[in-house]
This record gives sequence, C-alpha cells and structure tokens, in this order.
Amino acid sequence: MSPKPRNKGNRELPARWRFRHGAYYYRVPLNCRGSWDGKTEFRLGKTLPEAYKAWSERLEYLSDARNMSELLDRYALEVVPEKAHKSQESNRISIRRLRPVFGDLPIESIVPKHAYRYLDIVAKKHGKASANRDFEVLSHALSKAVQWGLTDTNRIKGEVRKFSLKRRERYVENWELDEALKVAGPVLRAYILLKRLTGLRRGDLLRIQLSDCRDDGIWVDTSKTTAYLIIERTTELSEAIDMALAARPKDNVPWLFCTRRGDCYVKQNGTANGFDSLWQRFMSRAIDRTALVEKFQEKDLRKKTASDMSLADAQQLLGHTTPDTTKKHYRLRGDRVTPHSIRGEKPNK
Repeated sequence: MSPKPRNKGNRELPARWRFRHGAYYYRVPLNCRGSWDGKTEFRLGKTLPEAYKAWSERLEYLSDARNMSELLDRYALEVVPEKAHKSQESNRISIRRLRPVFGDLPIESIVPKHAYRYLDIVAKKHGKASANRDFEVLSHALSKAVQWGLTDTNRIKGEVRKFSLKRRERYVENWELDEALKVAGPVLRAYILLKRLTGLRRGDLLRIQLSDCRDDGIWVDTSKTTAYLIIERTTELSEAIDMALAARPKDNVPWLFCTRRGDCYVKQNGTANGFDSLWQRFMSRAIDRTALVEKFQEKDLRKKTASDMSLADAQQLLGHTTPDTTKKHYRLRGDRVTPHSIRGEKPNK
C-alpha cells in the first residue's frame, strides 16, 4: 500500500512536519519517541524560526543525509538561522520551492543541466531575481554538503551562470527632493538630511542611538558589511542631528529616531513596517501636492549620495572594501573628467 500523500500545505516543510491548528508539529518515528518525551506528535512552535529552534534542540543532526530533501533540512537547521532576518525569510521561500523539485534526488546527482532547467522554470513563474536567489541557496547547500562530507564535489559551482539583472537606475534630482520636502514632516526632513549626509542604510540609520552621536562624529557598526564607521562631525551633520533630536516624539529614549511610543522603528526581526508606512504616505502626499511626478524609494537616496561625490569618497563613506562594489551598485552618474587642452586652457569652474 502506497503512503498517504502529504497535504499541499505541508509539502514544502521538512519530512514528517505538518502545520495544523496554528502551529508546526513533528510526527515522531516509532524508534525515536524516547527523545521526544514519548510523544507520537511533538508541537514545535507557532512560527518557523521557533519550530526550527525546537527541532534542532531535540533532533540528532542529519549527518548521514542521502538525498536533497535531507540536505535542505540540515541546511535550514544549521545554516539559515545564522543569517540576517531578511535572508532567512528569502532562504526559506527558496527551500520551499527547491524541495518539491530536487527533494528525492541523490545529492551527488545534481549537475548543471538540472540547475539551468530550474532557473528557466522559476524565472518564468516568479521572475529572474527569485530564480537567482533559489540557485544561490541550492549551490550553497551543495557546497555545505561537501564541507559536511556528504559528497565529494559541488558539480554546479562555477559551472552555471545566473540571470543578469538590470540594476535600478532611479537617480533623484535635487529639484525632486526639494519638492518632496515641501510636504515632509519634521521627522522625515531630519531623516532625509541625515541620509544624504551619511549614505547609511535604512536599518543602520534608524538604529542610531544618542550614545552613538559623539563629539568626533557618529559611530556606526553597519549591519550588512559589519564595517565600523566613524562619520566625522561637520557643521551640517551637527545641524542634522539637532534637527532629529527636536523632531523626536519622546525625549527620554535612547534612539535618535523613534516611534510615538519611544520605540526603535526597527524590530528585532529586522523589519521597520512603521517607518515604511510613514515613507509611503509621504510619497503619496508629494505626488498629490507638489510638482514631483515620479515616486522614489528610500534606498534611492543612498545611491544619490554615492553618485553626488567622488568614487573614492563614496566607497569610504558607504563602507565598501573595494571601489568596484560602489561603482557597480551605487554610482548612477558618470565621473566628472577634464578634457585635454591643446592650448593649455583650464576648465571653467
């Protein structure tokens, strides 16, 4: 008699998992129930991170994973929780898509033709960016399999080309920013000014505390690259900090930018829904009430800062280890150069 097929909602979960009554459960094999309080079904938790944590504390690691499904289980258990929150969410979506396709295949059987076929299918259904993210998870999982001694080689690493993606080219002109600022409240005016001066990512800027604003500048431990920056104080920077302090709805809190309750805009899981809503309302007002024609995203201001200064200065301010990263992803305007002069003329300033 063939086994009962899994419900559609459970097919994307690790083997023997299911979601019911608002929580994740693990159906314990008969010979393992001693390690699971003697239960036939063990409640893991309401959320996926909570469930994976409970599972990892009880489960002996899949050190003898034989197929891709078991490899992806171990990858989700050991590797994904070490990443940033947004990366964890993205990885789990990728694993849910990868599992039905590759789950039953032996680890060593995955070759470039499988990856290319998968990239094409996912690109048509979910877009090229999603296909690229799924491939990165697949390739990294296979590299971890080599590290864990489950296979001898990752046969797709260096052999498969991802889709080339066109970067976002939205450059915010000065007049556009001036128009938008006409309808910005005090908090956003201070935020945008600090964003232009520092080029910091949204999360890093919203996490700044008063203790980070020191006499010599703003001390920032960037969250993505872990670069430690001291953004030196200038008159403009001091004025922007004072503006942010004056705009705070609460005075007795450690954050430079805070919610009406005095909390940090960035939650523990890395999201900042309150600030995102604030930005969306700001953009809608700007379109309705000013001469601004096209909305711009908060992250476009980081690119504007990088584009409005020299490449060397932009690289240093953004905390990049090489100028290539700055130029490839953030510079939206060409470098200003001086033409050769036959008569020895100097350029007009």
